[in-house]
Amino acid sequence: MSLERSGGFRARSGGGRKEPANRDGGGGEKPVRSGGQAGRRSGGKPSGGRRPRAGSGRPGGGEKTDSRSPGARNSPNTSVRPLTPGVDEPRAAALHVLRAVRADDAYANLVLPGLLRTHGITDRDAAFATELTYGTLRQLGVLDEVIDAASSRPLDTIDGELLDVLRLSAYQLLNMRVSPHAAVDTGVRLTEGIGQERAKGFVNAVLRTISRKTPDEWMDELAPTGGVAATAFANAHPVWIAESFARVLGEEDLDAALAADSERPKVHLAARPGEITAEELALATGGEPGPYSPYAVHLDSGDPGDLEPLRERLATVQDEGSQIIARAVVEAPVEGTDRGRWLDLCAGPGGKAALIGALARIDGARLDAVEVSEHRAKLVRTATSGLPVNVVTADGRDPGLEPGYDRVLVDAPCSGLGALRRRPEARWRKSEADIAELTKLQFELLTSAVSLVRPGGVVVYSTCSPDLRETRGVVERALSELDVVELDATEFACGMPDTGGHASVQMWPHRHGTDAMFFSVLRVGDN
Repeated sequence: MSLERSGGFRARSGGGRKEPANRDGGGGEKPVRSGGQAGRRSGGKPSGGRRPRAGSGRPGGGEKTDSRSPGARNSPNTSVRPLTPGVDEPRAAALHVLRAVRADDAYANLVLPGLLRTHGITDRDAAFATELTYGTLRQLGVLDEVIDAASSRPLDTIDGELLDVLRLSAYQLLNMRVSPHAAVDTGVRLTEGIGQERAKGFVNAVLRTISRKTPDEWMDELAPTGGVAATAFANAHPVWIAESFARVLGEEDLDAALAADSERPKVHLAARPGEITAEELALATGGEPGPYSPYAVHLDSGDPGDLEPLRERLATVQDEGSQIIARAVVEAPVEGTDRGRWLDLCAGPGGKAALIGALARIDGARLDAVEVSEHRAKLVRTATSGLPVNVVTADGRDPGLEPGYDRVLVDAPCSGLGALRRRPEARWRKSEADIAELTKLQFELLTSAVSLVRPGGVVVYSTCSPDLRETRGVVERALSELDVVELDATEFACGMPDTGGHASVQMWPHRHGTDAMFFSVLRVGDN
């Protein structure tokens, strides 16, 4: 068997740097930390106190992205590093993406497509580069463990660019139908290409050591024994993330939930209400209407940017779970007359604001959309152009708005654990230590929302995380400390089954085909 479903269990992330809080709503800077760890059975070398290596922990995810300007992390125009003749461009592109992820905190799903286009890498070569890049990033934890066990040097003493080469080559040896000779040979050639000719012997020795054992043998040597740690290892997740999921799902459903993070999600489209129906959009795109949202259409694959309905702004790319949450904001019943004064308190980059804005246009309402970052506020303005939406650049905790809103959405900044399938490197970048800071921010935003809603109005609190501390924990605190009551959110989940044992809704990729999104509907009292 390959190690694609037998992945790493330790996040190795660079430490010491400061990163701005991800997504909107404010928040200061925080140190980057590593992800969770798990012990191993005898057979592998102990890691000692080695500094984690792969990626950098940063809260964020879902449909929202980092509030910094794109810069190197998103740039599709950086050329592939010149390599020694004989190294193919698909491997060169994969190596470049790994370096950008490691050194520049780039997002692989933004960098790789640009490289493929720029260098004319298509068809089978593009498929090879994609599998090699995303597979390696998903498997960083286990690949590092294998390299660590096969190397004569401690992992944290290996140069970063050299480690990128070893990871790519080890992934080919353990997970792809690439002959050992070819994987070792191209690894040595890549070492030459990055200007480290003196390290060729070391790379050759490590890769040959890896090639002497089968994936099953490496599994037996490195896997922890039993319980959540073993399930995390088998599915290439840090243990702390597996433990977070298990607290919600139980261990019996954990394997399926973690496995779903390594499956390629379908493309979800949202038909813009008042412009096109989901049935019409499905006919125009060759997709299938989604099972839950009345606006959803699913595509198995393809570039949605090429689709005419999207070019004409009749539809957008949006996870079906996000559509359900935006719809719930409009559908939840308020007491008294809805005067059409609505608010999205954490609006960037604008997906939910655009859907709510389209529904507001039908209902004769208006939406204020708050975003703390000016760069992301511009994205919201673009997404909501032509709709009755007013974009305000402000901190959602104190936006300076006049209270009295009928409906408020708090799509709060979160750890993004519900969207790991969309960014292969994300699981190794995130840190459990960030959650305490995030829950503080989440409650502050929810408190602000409650203060802005009129008596009898509603607040929808949502996250793209299933972690109980960010979901039920925040809601339970609100029920205890704020003048709110919780409504049955399952009534607004469009018939979605098996959403948890609470009045709130918890979605899952393996159950519903959406990201692991959460939402709760709260009605405000007399404040």
